[in-house]
Amino acid sequence: MKLAAVSLLLASCGCVCLAQDRDFLTANEVEQVREAQDANDRLLLYVHFAKQRMDLLEQYLAKDKPGRSIFIHNTIEDYSKIIEAIDSVSDDALRHNRPVDKGMTAVAAAEKHFLARLQKIEESSPRDLDRYKFVLEDAINTTSDSRDLSMEDSGKRTGELKTEDAKEKQERDAMMPSKEVADRKKASDQQGPQQQKKTPTLYRPGEKHTDQPQQ
Repeated sequence: MKLAAVSLLLASCGCVCLAQDRDFLTANEVEQVREAQDANDRLLLYVHFAKQRMDLLEQYLAKDKPGRSIFIHNTIEDYSKIIEAIDSVSDDALRHNRPVDKGMTAVAAAEKHFLARLQKIEESSPRDLDRYKFVLEDAINTTSDSRDLSMEDSGKRTGELKTEDAKEKQERDAMMPSKEVADRKKASDQQGPQQQKKTPTLYRPGEKHTDQPQQ
């Protein structure tokens, strides 16, 4: 009996882990993101994906079927991760002085509508709201914060990002032994300014470079 109980517990834990590891983009969407190396193109692509999730969410809500709450929950969660990806792409582009005005204009306009749709869902109080209330509130807050960033002056935001990066570096250095900090500085000085910097990339962590298709 104890062995059966342990096996059941492990199986349950495995299901939870699989749910947590679930990708928020489909394989096809991931491939599209990899191909969209320009920051503006990638932002427009993520906006498109976010709209698809919003449309899907409203389709689930329109049908009062048993078990729908898990699909609603996962769709909202995926939507929020897409919005977070939008912020990451724009921040990365600004850090490398890449223009994103076109993309951010589209993001600001789209997120205004996304926010209104999410708030409307919350106000309608669906019968199973308690099962996805937390992720819905998180999606509303994430969208609101992202829209504020998208409407911020790009020059100001770039300065804020550089300040944040410098502060984080200082905090990391403060936690290191003084000898390690000195060794890193010495190694950096020895490299010299003539060393070419690595070309910045928009690839996400874990992505691999693939050859571009022949024209």
